[in-house]
Amino acid sequence: MIERLRVLIADDEPPARAVLRDLLLAHDDVDLCAECGDGRETFGAIARLRPEIVFLDVQMPGLDGFEVLAKLRTGDDPYGPDVVFVTAYDEFAVRAFDVHAVDYLVKPFTDARFETALARARARRRGTRDRAGSDLASVLAQLEEGARVPAPPGHFLVRTGRRSVLVAVEEIAWIEADSYYATLHLPRGEGVASCGATHLVRETMASLEARLDPARFLRIHRGAIVNLRKVRELLHAPPSRLSVVLVDGTSLEVSRSRRDLVLQRLAAAAPSSK
Repeated sequence: MIERLRVLIADDEPPARAVLRDLLLAHDDVDLCAECGDGRETFGAIARLRPEIVFLDVQMPGLDGFEVLAKLRTGDDPYGPDVVFVTAYDEFAVRAFDVHAVDYLVKPFTDARFETALARARARRRGTRDRAGSDLASVLAQLEEGARVPAPPGHFLVRTGRRSVLVAVEEIAWIEADSYYATLHLPRGEGVASCGATHLVRETMASLEARLDPARFLRIHRGAIVNLRKVRELLHAPPSRLSVVLVDGTSLEVSRSRRDLVLQRLAAAAPSSK
């Protein structure tokens, strides 16, 4: 019989919870008992549901992750689940291990790095030690290395439920900033749109902008990168507003600082009439 693991997710960002949910539900031995969006809700849910493992954000409204643990471990009915901290900041790592965290994941993390953390949590529950080790020195070394695995050339590997799907870069219409993640938008009816027209990836906009082909993809404002070949038309509005309209009708405003660059790049990308 499979030993079940009751797991709770606590993060104030819905995209971050969605990533963790998909990764956890791919495991048959995981029972996801709750998802929480702030510190006080997290404290109440853990005290009530008694999960064995908690994937816990550090910075949340109400109570931060460390305050949640402190409240749980004191009082009339102390309780201490095994905790994997999940955060965008690496400076809390030493403090996390001071409170006996199982592991410390820095966003954006890879699937492989998540699996290591879950394996460590399982090992802690069994009272054993996983082969990768769960000591502070090991985790700090991984933080130092950085744990991002490059996507297959010309593609993104995205998760849709329990499946992983390859999305060709050329199919993407635009990319939207989503906190420490990014959302890939595909035009309806193209590529893997039957699996959903949007796909969340654990990568920052700065990283995406650096590795996408600059002849095809252009950042039009802080929160959007567009595929120039998916631009259908430009909309000009007084006094100097500019928007790009994509092949599926999506309209995205161009920031004032990038207006001239967008016009130049679109003119250069336009097919020659010769």
